[in-house]
Amino acid sequence: MKVIGVIPARMAAMRLPGKPLLPIAGKPMIQWVWERARQAQTLDELYIATPDTEIMQAAESFGARAILTSHAHRSGTDRLAEVARRTDGEIYVNIQGDEPLLDPRGIDRAVQPLLDDPQVMMSSLYCLAQPHEYDAPSVVKVVLDQRGDALYFSRSRIPYPREATDLPVYKHIGLYVYRRELLLQFAEWEPTPLERTEALEQLRVLEHGYRIRMVQFEHASIAVDTEADLVRVRQILEQSRNEHSA
Repeated sequence: MKVIGVIPARMAAMRLPGKPLLPIAGKPMIQWVWERARQAQTLDELYIATPDTEIMQAAESFGARAILTSHAHRSGTDRLAEVARRTDGEIYVNIQGDEPLLDPRGIDRAVQPLLDDPQVMMSSLYCLAQPHEYDAPSVVKVVLDQRGDALYFSRSRIPYPREATDLPVYKHIGLYVYRRELLLQFAEWEPTPLERTEALEQLRVLEHGYRIRMVQFEHASIAVDTEADLVRVRQILEQSRNEHSA
């Protein structure tokens, strides 16, 4: 089965405009993501998907394959679906373009269930949440059934500990793997009630009766959503670069 990785990226980020091209330790952010993603063993092809010519030019300058997509897409998943319509893969991986510390092993772990089991249509990752994240709306939580499929995702703490409990709280890691047919269906569906309420598009899949296989992965990356995130990631990568050049 042909596995295609796609990094959706656009200049019009609300909190950090031009985010994919922000410099970090001598490279634009999108280059860090691409370099890490291409280390994944399961990807046959890797593309940057963008509506912006600036990102296209940057991608081509460091050797990436880029696809110019529509400006009309509402989400990265819609952009991924356009790539799926224009390429011939069977499995598509939606790789977040704002995670320059991405661990490529996470891609391989998330892809594996679809390679192993033809019944699995979609997969994603999770890890243990830290106590300070339990009630943070920016941290998405997930609960699982006994097969490891997602029962629900929420910005609230789930499960709610009405009584003392040893149950862990799991944090969702936003890397998604789709079979092509489900991805194209997803892009045709209208946003669903739970999706609109939580502002979590993966709920659209559950509301339509499909399962999402969840894989535990120990290394949650840092998404660059704010200036503070950017400063933190710059420090980490600049320190790493200095250590390697010493």
